[in-house]
Amino acid sequence: MNHFKATRHIFLSYLGAAIFLLAAWWGASELLQLPIVPSPWRVFARLGRVFVSDIAIHGAYSLWRIFAGLALAVGIGYPLGVLMGYFRRADRLLSPVVYLTYPIPKIALLPILMLLAGVGELSKILMIFLIIVFQVVVAVRDGIRAIPEETYYPLYSLGASFLQVFRYVILPASWPKSVTAIRVAMATAVSVLFFTETFGTQYGMGYYIMDAWLRVNYLEMYAGILVLSGMGLLLFGLIDLLEYTTCRWQRR
Repeated sequence: MNHFKATRHIFLSYLGAAIFLLAAWWGASELLQLPIVPSPWRVFARLGRVFVSDIAIHGAYSLWRIFAGLALAVGIGYPLGVLMGYFRRADRLLSPVVYLTYPIPKIALLPILMLLAGVGELSKILMIFLIIVFQVVVAVRDGIRAIPEETYYPLYSLGASFLQVFRYVILPASWPKSVTAIRVAMATAVSVLFFTETFGTQYGMGYYIMDAWLRVNYLEMYAGILVLSGMGLLLFGLIDLLEYTTCRWQRR
Protein backbone atom coordinates (compact mmCIF):
# COMPACT_ATOMS: atom_id res chain seq x y z
CA MET A 1 0.00 0.00 0.00
CA ASN A 2 2.82 2.41 0.84
CA HIS A 3 4.44 1.65 -2.52
CA PHE A 4 1.12 2.39 -4.26
CA LYS A 5 0.78 5.72 -2.45
CA ALA A 6 4.34 6.70 -3.32
CA THR A 7 3.80 5.82 -6.99
CA ARG A 8 0.55 7.78 -7.04
CA HIS A 9 2.23 10.79 -5.44
CA ILE A 10 5.07 10.72 -8.00
CA PHE A 11 2.59 10.42 -10.88
CA LEU A 12 0.51 13.35 -9.63
CA SER A 13 3.60 15.51 -9.14
CA TYR A 14 4.78 14.84 -12.70
CA LEU A 15 1.27 15.46 -14.03
CA GLY A 16 1.07 18.77 -12.20
CA ALA A 17 4.46 19.86 -13.57
CA ALA A 18 3.42 18.88 -17.12
CA ILE A 19 0.17 20.85 -16.84
CA PHE A 20 2.03 23.90 -15.55
CA LEU A 21 4.56 23.80 -18.39
CA LEU A 22 1.87 23.31 -21.03
CA ALA A 23 -0.12 26.22 -19.60
CA ALA A 24 2.99 28.45 -19.67
CA TRP A 25 3.73 27.35 -23.25
CA TRP A 26 0.15 28.02 -24.35
CA GLY A 27 0.18 31.43 -22.64
CA ALA A 28 3.44 32.39 -24.40
CA SER A 29 2.07 31.32 -27.79
CA GLU A 30 -1.12 33.35 -27.28
CA LEU A 31 0.78 36.39 -26.05
CA LEU A 32 3.51 36.45 -28.71
CA GLN A 33 1.51 35.23 -31.70
CA LEU A 34 4.69 34.25 -33.55
CA PRO A 35 5.27 31.24 -35.85
CA ILE A 36 8.34 30.33 -33.82
CA VAL A 37 6.17 29.77 -30.72
CA PRO A 38 3.25 27.64 -31.95
CA SER A 39 0.44 26.45 -29.75
CA PRO A 40 1.19 23.19 -27.92
CA TRP A 41 -2.03 21.69 -29.27
CA ARG A 42 -0.86 22.20 -32.86
CA VAL A 43 2.49 20.61 -31.99
CA PHE A 44 0.81 17.60 -30.40
CA ALA A 45 -1.40 17.22 -33.46
CA ARG A 46 1.65 17.26 -35.76
CA LEU A 47 3.48 14.87 -33.45
CA GLY A 48 0.64 12.39 -33.73
CA ARG A 49 0.85 12.52 -37.53
CA VAL A 50 4.62 12.19 -37.94
CA PHE A 51 5.71 10.11 -34.96
CA VAL A 52 5.40 6.65 -36.51
CA SER A 53 6.46 7.67 -40.01
CA ASP A 54 9.38 9.98 -39.16
CA ILE A 55 10.32 10.54 -35.52
CA ALA A 56 10.25 6.98 -34.16
CA ILE A 57 13.31 5.84 -36.15
CA HIS A 58 15.29 8.89 -35.01
CA GLY A 59 14.35 8.27 -31.38
CA ALA A 60 15.36 4.61 -31.69
CA TYR A 61 18.82 5.56 -32.98
CA SER A 62 19.34 8.06 -30.15
CA LEU A 63 18.25 5.56 -27.49
CA TRP A 64 20.55 2.91 -28.95
CA ARG A 65 23.53 5.27 -28.77
CA ILE A 66 22.75 6.21 -25.17
CA PHE A 67 22.27 2.61 -24.01
CA ALA A 68 25.41 1.44 -25.81
CA GLY A 69 27.52 4.23 -24.32
CA LEU A 70 26.00 3.63 -20.88
CA ALA A 71 26.63 -0.12 -20.99
CA LEU A 72 30.23 0.46 -22.08
CA ALA A 73 30.79 3.06 -19.34
CA VAL A 74 29.40 0.83 -16.57
CA GLY A 75 31.15 -2.28 -17.90
CA ILE A 76 34.53 -0.53 -17.81
CA GLY A 77 34.06 2.16 -15.17
CA TYR A 78 32.58 0.04 -12.39
CA PRO A 79 35.38 -2.61 -12.29
CA LEU A 80 37.96 0.16 -12.57
CA GLY A 81 36.36 2.03 -9.65
CA VAL A 82 36.35 -1.16 -7.58
CA LEU A 83 40.01 -1.73 -8.39
CA MET A 84 40.95 1.82 -7.37
CA GLY A 85 38.79 1.80 -4.26
CA TYR A 86 39.90 -1.52 -2.82
CA PHE A 87 43.56 -1.67 -3.83
CA ARG A 88 45.52 1.38 -2.69
CA ARG A 89 48.39 0.76 -5.10
CA ALA A 90 46.00 0.73 -8.06
CA ASP A 91 44.50 4.00 -6.81
CA ARG A 92 47.93 5.64 -6.58
CA LEU A 93 48.73 4.57 -10.13
CA LEU A 94 45.41 5.39 -11.78
CA SER A 95 44.18 8.46 -9.88
CA PRO A 96 46.59 10.87 -11.64
CA VAL A 97 45.36 9.62 -15.01
CA VAL A 98 41.72 10.08 -13.98
CA TYR A 99 42.30 13.52 -12.48
CA LEU A 100 44.19 14.75 -15.54
CA THR A 101 41.59 13.55 -18.06
CA TYR A 102 38.33 13.99 -16.13
CA PRO A 103 38.24 17.85 -16.24
CA ILE A 104 38.73 17.97 -20.03
CA PRO A 105 35.44 19.05 -21.68
CA LYS A 106 34.40 15.90 -23.50
CA ILE A 107 32.78 17.80 -26.35
CA ALA A 108 36.26 19.20 -27.17
CA LEU A 109 37.33 15.63 -27.95
CA LEU A 110 34.64 15.18 -30.60
CA PRO A 111 36.88 16.19 -33.55
CA ILE A 112 39.53 13.72 -32.37
CA LEU A 113 36.97 10.93 -31.97
CA MET A 114 35.60 11.62 -35.44
CA LEU A 115 39.09 11.48 -36.93
CA LEU A 116 39.93 8.24 -35.14
CA ALA A 117 36.56 6.44 -35.18
CA GLY A 118 34.84 8.09 -38.11
CA VAL A 119 31.64 10.12 -38.16
CA GLY A 120 29.35 7.12 -37.73
CA GLU A 121 27.95 5.32 -34.70
CA LEU A 122 31.21 4.56 -32.90
CA SER A 123 32.25 8.18 -32.30
CA LYS A 124 28.84 9.05 -30.87
CA ILE A 125 28.80 6.02 -28.56
CA LEU A 126 32.35 6.78 -27.41
CA MET A 127 31.32 10.35 -26.60
CA ILE A 128 28.52 9.11 -24.34
CA PHE A 129 30.98 6.65 -22.81
CA LEU A 130 33.51 9.38 -22.00
CA ILE A 131 30.88 11.55 -20.33
CA ILE A 132 29.61 8.80 -18.02
CA VAL A 133 32.64 6.60 -17.31
CA PHE A 134 34.65 9.09 -15.23
CA GLN A 135 31.74 9.84 -12.93
CA VAL A 136 31.15 6.13 -12.42
CA VAL A 137 34.83 5.49 -11.65
CA VAL A 138 35.09 8.32 -9.11
CA ALA A 139 31.75 7.54 -7.44
CA VAL A 140 32.52 3.82 -7.04
CA ARG A 141 36.05 4.46 -5.80
CA ASP A 142 34.90 7.01 -3.22
CA GLY A 143 32.05 4.74 -2.12
CA ILE A 144 34.45 1.88 -1.42
CA ARG A 145 37.02 4.08 0.31
CA ALA A 146 34.28 5.33 2.64
CA ILE A 147 33.73 1.81 3.98
CA PRO A 148 35.20 1.56 7.51
CA GLU A 149 38.16 -0.79 7.66
CA GLU A 150 36.51 -2.71 10.50
CA THR A 151 33.76 -3.84 8.15
CA TYR A 152 36.16 -6.20 6.40
CA TYR A 153 37.58 -7.82 9.55
CA PRO A 154 34.84 -10.44 10.17
CA LEU A 155 35.11 -11.67 6.57
CA TYR A 156 38.91 -11.70 6.68
CA SER A 157 38.86 -13.70 9.90
CA LEU A 158 36.58 -16.29 8.28
CA GLY A 159 38.92 -16.63 5.31
CA ALA A 160 36.61 -14.96 2.78
CA SER A 161 37.83 -14.61 -0.79
CA PHE A 162 37.84 -11.31 -2.66
CA LEU A 163 34.67 -12.33 -4.53
CA GLN A 164 32.90 -12.90 -1.21
CA VAL A 165 34.13 -9.57 0.13
CA PHE A 166 32.91 -7.95 -3.07
CA ARG A 167 29.49 -9.57 -2.86
CA TYR A 168 28.76 -8.83 0.80
CA VAL A 169 30.56 -5.52 1.39
CA ILE A 170 31.85 -3.76 -1.73
CA LEU A 171 28.82 -4.19 -3.99
CA PRO A 172 26.20 -2.96 -1.47
CA ALA A 173 28.38 0.05 -0.63
CA SER A 174 29.38 1.07 -4.16
CA TRP A 175 26.48 0.21 -6.47
CA PRO A 176 24.03 2.89 -5.22
CA LYS A 177 26.69 5.56 -5.71
CA SER A 178 27.34 4.36 -9.25
CA VAL A 179 23.62 4.58 -10.04
CA THR A 180 23.59 8.13 -8.69
CA ALA A 181 26.60 8.99 -10.86
CA ILE A 182 24.80 7.61 -13.91
CA ARG A 183 21.74 9.72 -13.07
CA VAL A 184 23.83 12.88 -12.76
CA ALA A 185 25.73 12.21 -15.99
CA MET A 186 22.67 11.26 -18.03
CA ALA A 187 21.41 14.81 -18.59
CA THR A 188 24.82 15.89 -19.90
CA ALA A 189 25.03 12.78 -22.06
CA VAL A 190 21.68 13.52 -23.74
CA SER A 191 22.69 17.14 -24.36
CA VAL A 192 26.01 16.18 -25.92
CA LEU A 193 24.36 13.44 -27.96
CA PHE A 194 22.07 16.09 -29.47
CA PHE A 195 25.14 18.01 -30.59
CA THR A 196 26.98 14.99 -31.98
CA GLU A 197 23.93 13.91 -33.99
CA THR A 198 24.21 17.03 -36.10
CA PHE A 199 27.39 15.63 -37.67
CA GLY A 200 27.79 12.75 -40.08
CA THR A 201 24.41 11.09 -39.62
CA GLN A 202 20.89 11.10 -41.03
CA TYR A 203 19.27 9.57 -37.95
CA GLY A 204 18.90 10.75 -34.38
CA MET A 205 16.82 13.32 -32.55
CA GLY A 206 19.56 15.93 -32.90
CA TYR A 207 19.52 15.53 -36.67
CA TYR A 208 15.71 15.58 -36.81
CA ILE A 209 15.33 18.75 -34.74
CA MET A 210 18.05 20.67 -36.58
CA ASP A 211 16.73 19.51 -39.96
CA ALA A 212 13.23 20.75 -39.05
CA TRP A 213 14.71 24.07 -37.91
CA LEU A 214 16.61 24.52 -41.19
CA ARG A 215 13.40 23.74 -43.11
CA VAL A 216 11.61 26.38 -40.99
CA ASN A 217 9.17 23.67 -39.93
CA TYR A 218 8.62 24.81 -36.37
CA LEU A 219 5.84 22.35 -35.62
CA GLU A 220 8.08 19.37 -36.34
CA MET A 221 10.97 21.05 -34.53
CA TYR A 222 8.90 21.36 -31.38
CA ALA A 223 7.55 17.83 -31.88
CA GLY A 224 11.14 16.58 -31.89
CA ILE A 225 11.92 18.56 -28.74
CA LEU A 226 8.91 16.97 -27.02
CA VAL A 227 10.10 13.49 -27.99
CA LEU A 228 13.62 14.27 -26.77
CA SER A 229 12.16 15.46 -23.47
CA GLY A 230 10.10 12.28 -23.23
CA MET A 231 13.22 10.22 -23.88
CA GLY A 232 14.98 11.99 -21.02
CA LEU A 233 12.02 11.27 -18.73
CA LEU A 234 12.08 7.63 -19.82
CA LEU A 235 15.80 7.31 -19.12
CA PHE A 236 15.52 8.83 -15.65
CA GLY A 237 12.54 6.61 -14.92
CA LEU A 238 14.54 3.54 -15.94
CA ILE A 239 17.43 4.61 -13.72
CA ASP A 240 15.03 5.04 -10.79
CA LEU A 241 13.61 1.58 -11.53
CA LEU A 242 17.11 0.14 -11.66
CA GLU A 243 17.92 1.69 -8.31
CA TYR A 244 14.66 0.43 -6.80
CA THR A 245 15.15 -3.15 -7.97
CA THR A 246 18.89 -3.52 -7.34
CA CYS A 247 19.32 -1.47 -4.15
CA ARG A 248 16.66 -3.07 -2.00
CA TRP A 249 18.70 -2.59 1.18
CA GLN A 250 18.34 1.21 0.83
CA ARG A 251 14.54 1.23 0.90
CA ARG A 252 12.84 2.91 3.80
